[in-house]
Amino acid sequence: MFKNIFRKKENDGFLTPKQIVEELDKYIVGQKEAKKAVAVALRNRWRRQRLPEDMREEVAPKNIIMIGPTGVGKTEIARRLAKLVNAPFVKVEATKFTEVGYVGRDVESMIRDLVEIAVNMVKEEKIEEVKQKAREMAYDRIAEYLVPEPSKKAPSFENLFDVFLPQQQKRREEPDFSEVKKEKERYRKLVKEGKLDEEEIEIPVTVETTPNIGVIGIGPGMGADAGNIQDLLSSIFPKPKKLRKMKIKEAIKYLEQEEAQKLIDMDEVIKEAINRVENHGIVFIDEIDKVAAKGGGKGPDVSREGVQRDLLPIVEGCKVPTKYGLIKTDHILFIAAGAFHIAKPSDLLPELQGRFPIRVELKPLTKEDFIRILTEPKNALTKQYVELLKTEGVEIEFTQDGIEEIAKMAEEANTKAENIGARRLHTVLERLLEDVSFNAPDMKGEKVVIDSKYVREKLGNIIEDEDLTRYIL
Repeated sequence: MFKNIFRKKENDGFLTPKQIVEELDKYIVGQKEAKKAVAVALRNRWRRQRLPEDMREEVAPKNIIMIGPTGVGKTEIARRLAKLVNAPFVKVEATKFTEVGYVGRDVESMIRDLVEIAVNMVKEEKIEEVKQKAREMAYDRIAEYLVPEPSKKAPSFENLFDVFLPQQQKRREEPDFSEVKKEKERYRKLVKEGKLDEEEIEIPVTVETTPNIGVIGIGPGMGADAGNIQDLLSSIFPKPKKLRKMKIKEAIKYLEQEEAQKLIDMDEVIKEAINRVENHGIVFIDEIDKVAAKGGGKGPDVSREGVQRDLLPIVEGCKVPTKYGLIKTDHILFIAAGAFHIAKPSDLLPELQGRFPIRVELKPLTKEDFIRILTEPKNALTKQYVELLKTEGVEIEFTQDGIEEIAKMAEEANTKAENIGARRLHTVLERLLEDVSFNAPDMKGEKVVIDSKYVREKLGNIIEDEDLTRYIL
């Protein structure tokens, strides 16, 4: 089941670039150019799937470089895009990787992570499909634990002569399985109706252990290969089980998961996951500007340029070995991002630049953008705080002038200190509502109005003092 919210009858199953931008607008304010670029890249994937097979392989994805300061929405655009199409998505930081031969993570690990995410994604979908059947099987197992069948006697020398007993006497000595079956059905019904949820039961559970095995050659720098070897060795040894007491409602969930695992075909899951990675996977490489070599060829610059050289074949298209087999990266969409304050996109290796043909610049956020961020998106920060404090019985109301004052102070803090974009709103709001959040359990039934006066009282002194702004906001 490939769930996709972009299904539209009038459009043969996929949203147009305009409709994709509309979806992104629900969560991200501004940055129209970046949204247009990713919408076109996504639409091109749909177009590619409808080409003849020989041409389909020739159409490479149009990878994107996003240029802009921190906190303006680069990561959020890529993350929301992946969620919209239910595509495997992984975010990595270029600075975490080292050139092959150095201690650290190799660039191929990003593809291994992407495959792992895809396998888990498909597995969850398959489990959801068999959930009802697995639950019925869990009820059966609970009933069997509550009403075990009478065990048959093991054959022994003494009871070999039972064949000579009269038939009536033998029938009396055999357990009455029909009564056991009726009792089992009765308990199964009670379990299904939830009437025994709080009762305790003892069931065998799998103990997750990793065998303590020393493997020659596993050491720093081996990255995911060491994990793959350990996974292989762990699969050789059967997982031990032990009896554990738990409430019946918890036991149902545990046994449902266990039965669902038996019902799904892992070979099919892996096949579907690999297909999604190779044709729909998205890799977001953040801080790409930090590995842009600035010349000199000394010190860390050597390793930075090495990371770029290692990235090049993956972005161009190659086969990466994983524990699920070889993964082709030819049609994975790569989105790179960086502030590029010191380095420039032209400082990247020319070959790598060529593999990111689309470049979009994201604009710094203004006071007007902050006002929209605080009010318009579905997951707006003000809405989050209102709902969080409602759980304590405290009503929070943000007035329009209060929101404008918060936006103004966030903009001032970004000007006086480092510009961290929309992330500054988190800091400002947390500081603003610190006392209310702390005292909320004792304020049940109260209403707090966040207007411009309230904001100035709480944050005015901090904004005026430049030193305090740098350290507190």
